[in-house]
Amino acid sequence: MSRPVLQVVAASTRPGRRGIAVARWVQRLAEAHGAFDVELVDLAEVGLPVFDEPNHPRLRQYVHDHTKRWSATVDRADAFVFVTPEYNHSFPASLKNALDYLSAEWADKAAGLVTYGGVSAGLRASSALKPVLGALRVHTVPEAVSVPFFAQFLDEDDEFVPNAELEAGGKAMLDELARVTAPLRTLRAA
Repeated sequence: MSRPVLQVVAASTRPGRRGIAVARWVQRLAEAHGAFDVELVDLAEVGLPVFDEPNHPRLRQYVHDHTKRWSATVDRADAFVFVTPEYNHSFPASLKNALDYLSAEWADKAAGLVTYGGVSAGLRASSALKPVLGALRVHTVPEAVSVPFFAQFLDEDDEFVPNAELEAGGKAMLDELARVTAPLRTLRAA
């Protein structure tokens, strides 16, 4: 069996965002971990308009090419790490929109959460995101990374430079994702 595909989903789409550096760090960490084939999925590059399909996503009767491309992208994944900032005590509309576009493509896959922000470290975004993922049958692992005052970890080139605790948390999250991804692949194949 081929290695599972892990998609690191960068949720922020706003111009001038600095959180893409956090997603790139997660990508590098996952590549070094070695359990997955890793893809960075940047929602700013995916460029989905506000949900515009005439049919319910559960039917998979997509009419727009952007939806068909998004479906194919998510379909090939076995697991995800959602890298999201906290906006107004929640996660960005760009991520909610991307999740709402699809249904079956998300089901019975594992996800880890990496949140970042100020004093709250994005924890309220995580709390808001978990029930949405649960409704889509995404299995969120308890191990997560929450980055407080994330700008302190950006160097002069806007590269994310984590401390030992963030690295350890990321590795623990990836270990758990690797542990649960294989049984979920078997479940989806049945």
